[in-house]
Amino acid sequence: MGDASIETDYGRAISYGIRRFEFDDYLLQRCGARLIGGTPLKTIERASDGWIVNAEIRARLIVGAGGHFCPVARFVGADARKEVAVAAQEVEFEMDARQRDACAVRGEIPELYFCADMKGYGWCFRKGDYLNIGLGRLDRQSLPAHVGEFVKYLKKIGKIGFDLPISMMGHAYLIYRETKRPIAGDGVLLIGDAAGLAYSQSGEGIRPAIESGLLGAKAIIAADGNYTRERLEKYRDFLTERFGESQGDWSTRMGRKIPRSWMHWFARMLLGTRWFSRRVVLDKWFLHADVPAMNG
Repeated sequence: MGDASIETDYGRAISYGIRRFEFDDYLLQRCGARLIGGTPLKTIERASDGWIVNAEIRARLIVGAGGHFCPVARFVGADARKEVAVAAQEVEFEMDARQRDACAVRGEIPELYFCADMKGYGWCFRKGDYLNIGLGRLDRQSLPAHVGEFVKYLKKIGKIGFDLPISMMGHAYLIYRETKRPIAGDGVLLIGDAAGLAYSQSGEGIRPAIESGLLGAKAIIAADGNYTRERLEKYRDFLTERFGESQGDWSTRMGRKIPRSWMHWFARMLLGTRWFSRRVVLDKWFLHADVPAMNG
């Protein structure tokens, strides 16, 4: 933030943006599962043959897919209060005619803004007439201040010429390289942010969530109706094969070794080069272009 921007043009569409609730609805309608809408999960109890949910639903296996604060994850031992999580705030709203005229964010080019200390980044994505603005950081205590400064910065450089019409919403997530959550147990699996599978550099969690769901299904089928911890541990093997060992990668390890006083200079040098911006930041950290899609 504050330095000259670099625009990377691939000459073709390399990704697409969709509003989250539309994507979730698409997946729900596509999966063919029986749905109970408008009903929160209130209670989970162990039973001799599995689980009892909300005192009336019986199941031999439960998949926790409720994000960072998933109640299933909490039931099997996850304690969000003791975890070092990435915290973020974002807002998405439909712009009116005045706001559209005062918005310089182009629909075909998402914008990323890295913090000087490289502990987080902000973004501006336009999805038609909808605008999404947010910022995430590794230190949640300083997040509100950084978010406020980021919005002021967007106004200063002319990206938005109006006040945000609604308040930002907060959320948190664990990165895969740092998670210690029990992802499999007797009659239970955790997927997505409930398991703490977000990518370490970008914090993006949608692709790992979808892929972990496919891998979880594969492990469930392989268990052949015997949902013990030992049989379901195959799921962990699938995750390791797909995402690697749950430990810091080269960029994370390197970042931890660079003195804090050097970080700003080092980050400016790397992010200011077109090669690093495209080949590392975009291709590897955000798009994971070298990782083939899963068949599912």
